[in-house]
Amino acid sequence: MVNYFKEHRFQYKQKCSASKNFAIATSFLGLIASSCSQQAINAAPNSDSSSKTLTTKTTEKNNVIRLGYQKGGIIPIARQRGELERQLVRQNIKVEWSGPFDRCATLLNVLNGNRADIGGCGDIPSISGIAAGQPLCIGSVQRPNPGSLSSAILVRGDSPIRKPTDLIGKKVAVNQGGAGEYLLLKVLEKENIPSYKVQRVYLSPNDAAPALYQGSVDAWAVWEPYISIAQLEHKARRITTTHPAPTYSIMVVRTDAAKENPAAVKAALTALSEDGEWLNQHTNAASDFLVKELKISDAVAKQVTKNRGPESYVFPNAEDIANLQKTADWLLEQKIIPQRVDITTAVCPLETTAAR
Repeated sequence: MVNYFKEHRFQYKQKCSASKNFAIATSFLGLIASSCSQQAINAAPNSDSSSKTLTTKTTEKNNVIRLGYQKGGIIPIARQRGELERQLVRQNIKVEWSGPFDRCATLLNVLNGNRADIGGCGDIPSISGIAAGQPLCIGSVQRPNPGSLSSAILVRGDSPIRKPTDLIGKKVAVNQGGAGEYLLLKVLEKENIPSYKVQRVYLSPNDAAPALYQGSVDAWAVWEPYISIAQLEHKARRITTTHPAPTYSIMVVRTDAAKENPAAVKAALTALSEDGEWLNQHTNAASDFLVKELKISDAVAKQVTKNRGPESYVFPNAEDIANLQKTADWLLEQKIIPQRVDITTAVCPLETTAAR
């Protein structure tokens, strides 16, 4: 397998500050100062004890990793399996969970709000979040799989739309600044269709699904597990197969967590990678986990697992950084993000040995 992946300063606070002494009575300053000095001397042993207590609490806090997750990702499956938690406990790292969330934008806000330390997202929303000034960094990545069927543009089963050129003049639901919008724009680019000829309707997956089924929009650019649910349970149909510009998946990390607790972050990322490798060898188990997590049918879960393909997370190397930089620069050209993102500096400072 490739190489995977507070200071609390206790200060004695004088019980009698100079300002309070002055306010009480300047005539007693000498006496009060003497009293405070004596209190400080007497409190010294307790100070040391309190310092140790706070240090212990700080250590305990530093040894907590909070994992946020979307529906259907590797993190909730790792939660169900339990091996990640057992492995980190052996390293004196406690795991806490936050989720599920319906999309990356929500998860990134949770990271930004210091309610989670690590979360799995696509590269487009991750880069968009970093460009928006959110304190996030790139921990580990799953490289693109050109043959993956994990994203698609869907239409209703009875729709006359058969190919991307039929989208001209139509409404397509996408998540703004996310994987759906990126997919649509890349498909239009490949087909030489000016983007302004197709109307983008910005909706979350939970809102986009009923909008498609009820006819409020004509198509929906989305990812798994929503694709398989739409196909098998609502008779939706693909008009695209593979992605014209396959994307990375990213384990996004709260920047302060990476700086303050790199060992625990690195351990969690490594454990997630190992969970992915285990699931690649046990696809039936992966499907079973999805059934329990998403409350979907066995048929849907099996198709989701097949469409996604292998789950293999590694620390980014120079080629990954260059590829992600191209994506970030394209997003800037398309005015999807407000400013350029330097991917090199956006990688978490975990002192990892990048995968080859």
